[in-house]
Amino acid sequence: MTETTQRVPVTIPSRTGADSLTVTDAAISRIAASLGPDAEGKALRIGVKPGGCSGLSYTMYVEDEIAASDTTIERDGVRIVVGQTAMPYLKGTTLDYEEGLMESGFVFDNPNASSSCGCGNSFN
Repeated sequence: MTETTQRVPVTIPSRTGADSLTVTDAAISRIAASLGPDAEGKALRIGVKPGGCSGLSYTMYVEDEIAASDTTIERDGVRIVVGQTAMPYLKGTTLDYEEGLMESGFVFDNPNASSSCGCGNSFN
């Protein structure tokens, strides 16, 4: 039996004030677990880079340097940052974390993607 993930959004506003990135409770919980108890001063940076089968790939890594131009949110001790060059590609995207019997991981639901690869790690 599969348990449904409740999507309670945390929204990172864009510089224009429009909603840009939604992060579910499941994703926040997994990010907190990944950052660990020594997360003070650290954040999860979400971005995009050229590459992958469809042209662009999502990136996620722990960051300890945050630029003034970065968009930042903090919730439940979790800080997420997105650089200004990545924000246009991520506008309207929902980041979720799904656990399954065969695989688990972060899932990007990006309305800006005109196509994506079968693994879901790259988009166009």
